[in-house]
Amino acid sequence: METGGSPGDLPVAEISAALEQLARLFLRLGSRGDLSLTAAATLASLERSGPWRLTDLAAREGVTQPAMTQLVSRLQEAGLAVRARDPEDGRVVLVHITDTGRAVNTKRRQARMAMLAELLSQLDEAERAGLVAALPAISGLARLVPDERPGTGPTR
Repeated sequence: METGGSPGDLPVAEISAALEQLARLFLRLGSRGDLSLTAAATLASLERSGPWRLTDLAAREGVTQPAMTQLVSRLQEAGLAVRARDPEDGRVVLVHITDTGRAVNTKRRQARMAMLAELLSQLDEAERAGLVAALPAISGLARLVPDERPGTGPTR
């Protein structure tokens, strides 16, 4: 096993390659609906973390502020998101997900889970058990990544 400059004896290069494969799998399992990947990710961020400023959403999704402004306008036209003044600071506009946006997220998650269930059924019992055993480590690794909000540190 190649360590790729790993801490201790961990096969960092192999872990990295497997996580890249997992990320590609996750993207391929996404619903082929009317939403772009960035639009779907933006809705998921709004549902998971609550209202966001446009500038923070743009930074989170790795797009320019004008591009995010256009995306939020399209989400708003589709009834998936709304803009509202921040009750703490009336000068600030926050983007909120709507109930329709939540329903779209739920539908996308359900479609992804159905496709994943089909794939999992094709693995043998030992492979499925290995995936389940890896879940705590994957969650632990994800917790080490800084929070999505700008200016925040690790969540641990």
